[in-house]
Amino acid sequence: MKNYTITVNGNVYEVTVEEGASTGAPAAAPKAAPKAAPAAAPKAAAPAGAAGSVTVTAPMPGKILAVKASVGQAVKKGDVIMVLEAMKMENDIVAPQDGTIASINAAVGDSVEAGATLATLN
Repeated sequence: MKNYTITVNGNVYEVTVEEGASTGAPAAAPKAAPKAAPAAAPKAAAPAGAAGSVTVTAPMPGKILAVKASVGQAVKKGDVIMVLEAMKMENDIVAPQDGTIASINAAVGDSVEAGATLATLN
């Protein structure tokens, strides 16, 4: 038997495959593995410990083109916080709910990975 760790859409699965058995039935059902922590953004605009309770994460890897909000600014659900370029397309990163920007964790020009914390809200 061989064990593999497979990530699909951000979900990590541990899969066991039995060699030489071609019964047509799967050897084992995939079990959800503990999720890896998302990579932290390299720059933080707020002091450590100033993070808010609601995180805004990057939905895909890309480059920050613009930061439209600032720390302390009140935002409504759907307000644009940042613009992320991915695959030559500009994607608006919006506030998931009403709140106040507690921290901005990425700057213009930063490359971010999927799942990286871009900002936090209170």
